Amino acid sequence: MKNKFLLLFILAASSLIAQEKMLTLDNTVFGSRDGLAPQRLSQLNWIANTNEYYYIDKSGDVEILMRAKPTDKSAGKKVLDLNQLNNFLRPLGFADADEQKSFPVIKWKNANSFSFETENHDFFYDTNTQKLTWDTKKVFSQGGENFDVSSAGHTAFNLGNNLLVHYVFGDGAKIMKVSDEKNENIIYGKSVHREEFGIVKGTFWSPNGNLLAFYRMDQTMVTDYPIIDISKQPAQVNMIKYPMAGATSHEVTVGVFNVNTQRIVYLKTEGPKDQYLTNIAWSPDNKYVFIAVLNRDQNHLWLNRYNAETGDFEKTLFEETDPKYVHPTHAMMFVPGHNDQFVWQRTMVSSENPNGLNALYLYNTEGKKLNSLSGILADCNACYPVNVTDVYGFDAKGTIVYYQAAPLGSCDKQIIAFDFKKGLKWSTPQKSGTHTAIFSADKKYYVDTYSSIDVPCIQSVYDASGKEVKVLLTASNPLVNIAPNIRLNMNYFKGSNRVKLFTIKAADGETDLWCRMILPTDFDSTKKYPVMTYLYNGPNVQLVTNSWLGGADFFSYYMSQQGFVVFTVDGRGSSNRGMKFEQATFRNLGKEEVADQEKGAQYLKSLKYVDGNRMAVFGWSFGGFVTTSLMVKKPDLYKCGVAGGPVIDWSYYEIMYTERYMDTPQTNPEGYKESNLVNYAGNLKGKLLQIHGTIDDVVVWQHSLMFQKACVDKKTQCDYYVYPGHQHNVRGKDRVHLYTKISEYIVANT
Repeated sequence: MKNKFLLLFILAASSLIAQEKMLTLDNTVFGSRDGLAPQRLSQLNWIANTNEYYYIDKSGDVEILMRAKPTDKSAGKKVLDLNQLNNFLRPLGFADADEQKSFPVIKWKNANSFSFETENHDFFYDTNTQKLTWDTKKVFSQGGENFDVSSAGHTAFNLGNNLLVHYVFGDGAKIMKVSDEKNENIIYGKSVHREEFGIVKGTFWSPNGNLLAFYRMDQTMVTDYPIIDISKQPAQVNMIKYPMAGATSHEVTVGVFNVNTQRIVYLKTEGPKDQYLTNIAWSPDNKYVFIAVLNRDQNHLWLNRYNAETGDFEKTLFEETDPKYVHPTHAMMFVPGHNDQFVWQRTMVSSENPNGLNALYLYNTEGKKLNSLSGILADCNACYPVNVTDVYGFDAKGTIVYYQAAPLGSCDKQIIAFDFKKGLKWSTPQKSGTHTAIFSADKKYYVDTYSSIDVPCIQSVYDASGKEVKVLLTASNPLVNIAPNIRLNMNYFKGSNRVKLFTIKAADGETDLWCRMILPTDFDSTKKYPVMTYLYNGPNVQLVTNSWLGGADFFSYYMSQQGFVVFTVDGRGSSNRGMKFEQATFRNLGKEEVADQEKGAQYLKSLKYVDGNRMAVFGWSFGGFVTTSLMVKKPDLYKCGVAGGPVIDWSYYEIMYTERYMDTPQTNPEGYKESNLVNYAGNLKGKLLQIHGTIDDVVVWQHSLMFQKACVDKKTQCDYYVYPGHQHNVRGKDRVHLYTKISEYIVANT
């Protein structure tokens, strides 16, 4: 009888486990592949120059390209499925081995045709004739990269350090060499300034598609830095150019290539050779190039206009100065139908913008400010302070601007329509959470993708008045069968869920800091639990958001399943709170960040269910710097820490980023000394694991090695692990190994 009862108990328990799975470390890396990410309509976007949208649907195992109108009652109509696409490819000489396993990324050229590309070919499909054609033009560019197609059909691309253009005329085409540079350290047409200031590319076509502005970067004067490749026998040294804070920087110029005359004109951007040339834009009439010129100290900006034909400097539209720093990241956007007006984004503390929120301003091309277009106007009753995070464009008349913004004091993101003359037209606060938008070309409709801490994903179509027209998708909770701390509606925090967003006061006693807390599986408020704090707390990053799962990754939830309270606080210096919030750390990186994280730790220790003697902290990159700082500057606060890819000495980090926040080692020696963690290695008490990729070209390996050497010198013990062949982060299948290493270390040492 007892055996039968035991058997029934085991069977019942097995059934429960089968229904309610636990996250695995594989899930933390490959959660999307494993079906744990909320469903979204794949490739959802608008067909060019229409008010029809398209997406990839699925019928069984077959993917289908669909198109629909916002007013359609049905899901739309089929364009073609993946099987049909592969059938079209075979007559063109593509074998079964070349067939597409999933729908390629497509780009609609017009209402009746779209294109997609493979490594060496461009394909074009006509929906009227139902024919697929192809172009082998990319065969010429094997080894090419950074393809940039103009409105006239010309293609700029890089081969090595050189810039070329595939020029089309009539039924013909030819290759033009914009540069033929033999010195590999002089580079044409690629991003510069180590991709700071919003720079992500090095070519900029004029509106008519016949003039190409491009960057030329000379880094011959920059110090070589060795990266060791141990996959070779013997190991091989690869030299890169890495300009460190206070050292010699590279020199950048901007050229304009005329594809019709094959003539290059260099813009006369006079000034120090190590200044920054950022945020390039063309005038709508193709006559002028605008550049935001920033001095190396990064506290003075000039928005300059240059003649595209002669290269002459013509006018400074306006200047921006700040005693700490100016940080331009977006080019000017011209207003449709008003070639003499543009919108400019500015993030500066001022009397009208005391928090230094990223705001939009309307200017004319003479440099006169005409209006403010985001919620900082004192005379706009319907306005409220917001930090602009993305600009979607303008209506056809050029009287309304659409953008995404984070309201002050919130971790939401809303979509906002702002009338140039009347002010705020509408926003999306009725659904608190994170909204992102994709607008149709004429801005009559937009697709809103929405999530919140307890809403996985809703995708809807709205019209230009902000009214919902059609719900396209309401995703179910993909974690419904995963351990109960991830299933929502668990009735602990305010009757809602086990993931909580809230605020605490910063170390200054005034500023609110947003926090996220995840409770352990089978939480019992009468018990005590260890803590893992996950942090970044650096510029340009916000971890706590009112989005699905609170913005946390699967690893955080995995650690909560291991019995940890998982906590994050975005301290001063982090993103989307305005320049006043960010600049609190100026010239003293690590000081206020540590103070705010200490406030977070003190809050945790005040909770009756937290074991204050079993607290761990984990962060990567800037988060690795803050983690190491906490372990050596507040050695009794955390029992253990894990610091990945940590900055140790800011004088060994790159010029553009470091000098913005710290000035130079020559002008701020005390700040660099205070933030140099080598000087504190002797304070280490708890268990600290540092992790680094051996070919890291962002935070070079030397950082953590210096700290390890300092620990040896000071006779303190610091654990260490390297990932051979990995750069600044550990990606792919090895990331499972990384998370195993981190989780086991934290569990063993708390």
